[in-house]
Amino acid sequence: MNDSLHGKLGIIAMPGCETFAAEVDDWLKKWRSTGETFLIKAECPRFGSGEGKGLINESVRGLDLFIITDIFNYGIRYRLRGQQVPMSPDDHFADLKRIVGAIDGRARRISVIMPMLYEGRQHKRNARESLDCAMMLRELEYYGVKNIITFDAHDDRVANAIPLIGFDNYRPTYQMVKALVKRVPDIVFDRDQLVIISPDEGAMGRCMFFSSVLGLDVGMFYKRRDYSRVVGGRNPIVAHEYLGSDLSGKDVIIIDDMISSGESFFDVAAQIKKRGARRIFSFDTFGLFTAGPGGFDEAYRDGLFDMVFTTNLVYVDPEIKTREWFCEVNMCKYVSYIIETLNRDESTSVILDPVAKIHALLERHKAEYDAQLKIDFEGKKPEGTPGE
Repeated sequence: MNDSLHGKLGIIAMPGCETFAAEVDDWLKKWRSTGETFLIKAECPRFGSGEGKGLINESVRGLDLFIITDIFNYGIRYRLRGQQVPMSPDDHFADLKRIVGAIDGRARRISVIMPMLYEGRQHKRNARESLDCAMMLRELEYYGVKNIITFDAHDDRVANAIPLIGFDNYRPTYQMVKALVKRVPDIVFDRDQLVIISPDEGAMGRCMFFSSVLGLDVGMFYKRRDYSRVVGGRNPIVAHEYLGSDLSGKDVIIIDDMISSGESFFDVAAQIKKRGARRIFSFDTFGLFTAGPGGFDEAYRDGLFDMVFTTNLVYVDPEIKTREWFCEVNMCKYVSYIIETLNRDESTSVILDPVAKIHALLERHKAEYDAQLKIDFEGKKPEGTPGE
């Protein structure tokens, strides 16, 4: 192995991440031309009371360890007093700490790949509230973790809680655009035909990046809330108000970090349709679908939207993956590239800035689209057309 490496590489897949980590491992083996796996065998067995422990089944001494965890994988269950109980984010985080504890300081460096931050939406304090995300990051720092790798953080300023260790926040911009081009080959990246929409004020930053890179106009919805009452711990949304240009006859991409129950998405999509939009696509890094696929199925049948793009960074119910409106964006190659770069102690600037790759992709797409238009046009010309 190259002497420039910080340390021999090791990857630990937390419960529910085994398939994802195996594909990441395959990419790394391909790039390093080796048949030797980088996966380290580890598990988190539990007692009948629900208590658990972390167990690593091989030596990790001196390794540059990357732990991949999906805090939101509710598809994993464990036995608690004879019942099968789905794992909660709290359970997953507890298991992560157990594995870090089992490493017992023997690894040369520990990096945690947590695509969606545990308690990422509880990142700021309003009145007497806990700062759960900051507390989580401080805990991992205390246990000896040196790097946190995440994706599309709800608010990346939470990194201020851990100023002395690494915090890298990646966005799947290129992968989303690539998936859209593949699934919707007739999409045209022109400001007269395509608009970027932010569903609320919080998503405006990532939407501005998309609009700037793609050369498109951006619009925004803001949430008008009823501050006279509290429902479920928050002021209920009364309406979504639109600020932006005319949408008549245009395709629309709604961009957000996550899609949860879908209620806000349906409301925004309905208003976009009323404004004459042609097709509606949604880019959501994390597809939580907390209320199941039913609402999406109904909205799709009603023509409210055309497709939802989410990554495989968090668990998605296999039933949802069968839906015509669903498109999964595979991030395994990208994660393996991140691991490869960090393990070699090289700069991640190129990974963090995908602008050049996106522009190259758009140029290829335009050339292929123009070529197809020419073929279609020539195929429709009547017999005897001059020049044939």
